Amino acid sequence: MPTSGGERGCAQCSILAPLARSGENRTMPGAGDRGKAPARWLGTGLLGLFLLPVTLSLEVSVGKATDIYAVNGTEILLPCTFSSCFGFEDLHFRWTYNSSDAFRVLIEGTVKNEKSDPKVTLKDDDRITLVGSTKEKMNNISIVLRDLEFSDTGKYTCHVKNPKENNLQHHATIFLQVVDRLEEVDNTVTLIILAVVGGVIGLLILILLIKKLIIFILKKTREKKKECLVSSSGNDNTENGLPGSKAEEKPPSKV
Repeated sequence: MPTSGGERGCAQCSILAPLARSGENRTMPGAGDRGKAPARWLGTGLLGLFLLPVTLSLEVSVGKATDIYAVNGTEILLPCTFSSCFGFEDLHFRWTYNSSDAFRVLIEGTVKNEKSDPKVTLKDDDRITLVGSTKEKMNNISIVLRDLEFSDTGKYTCHVKNPKENNLQHHATIFLQVVDRLEEVDNTVTLIILAVVGGVIGLLILILLIKKLIIFILKKTREKKKECLVSSSGNDNTENGLPGSKAEEKPPSKV
């Protein structure tokens, strides 16, 4: 059935319109994804820049030995050092004691800058002495605890807060065990093992030396036998008048 131009135009519009809409749906999400990708990378980069100073900032250390033993009535050094890649100003530090039935702040203090020594602002126990120094980049805030008692057994924590890093804080803990006496370590087994290993090594060296000596003696013996054979062979040729021997030589004839 023939159609008029208007109907054909409407039919074409009805066909093209869904295509246009589908084209819009196909292109718009792609453009949105392209816009979101740089935003995600930018967010990741900003997060990395935010976390980087945290990983490289304030650190507190009490050394490798976090469990230490001391005899009752003696004194003990509780070490603590700190470091900061960004420097420090008006740094605050404190030592705390914690056991199963007690918690208290032992000593508090501040350090103005890298050129200043630590200054004590509070001390709970007269047996405690601050022996640290920040000069020569030591950043040492260690303490000494004298006249130890069994009740001093517990956890000792060194806290540091740096206002220059937005009051960033860090700490490290030592466990102190006060004992009646230090147990002597029995090194008998170790000494036996060392003696056996040393004896085996010495025996191997002795065997090698004897082997070299025997080889040297055999070599010299073979050389002497060879010289004797050559000498005896020359004597036999001389006695038998073989060519090349002295018996073949004739005295010059007289004229």
